Amino acid sequence: MKLVKYLILGTLFGITLTKAEVVSWYRIYEMFKFQSFHMYGVIGSAVILGVIITQIIKRTKMKALSGDPIVIAPKQFSIPRYLLGGTIFGLGWAMTGACPGPMFILVGNGVFVMLIAIASGLLGTYVYGRVRHKLPH
Repeated sequence: MKLVKYLILGTLFGITLTKAEVVSWYRIYEMFKFQSFHMYGVIGSAVILGVIITQIIKRTKMKALSGDPIVIAPKQFSIPRYLLGGTIFGLGWAMTGACPGPMFILVGNGVFVMLIAIASGLLGTYVYGRVRHKLPH
């Protein structure tokens, strides 16, 4: 029963993204062809909001619902890591027409072929975990 609130929140988020056409393959296609600002506006808004919320959490020393302090560990800057990872992520996004979050929303909307993309993402994550120690970090 504790997880019901997350199920409701996730459902509302899925409905919002569907109504905003963020999960639309056509909108993603437009974005990659630089034909529309729609997706760049949504992504840009999310990035700006994420930066603001992260700064609020860091500066106010906010605590989680459990009472534990929220600790955001600093990331080590590495150009090859972000360049390679971003390229792989972007290629996967371009090939499937969806990034990981909207894949689940698309399955909820009846686009069951996205289950193949989700399974592929899980397999890729598993393979990465197995070979992570051999990769540059």
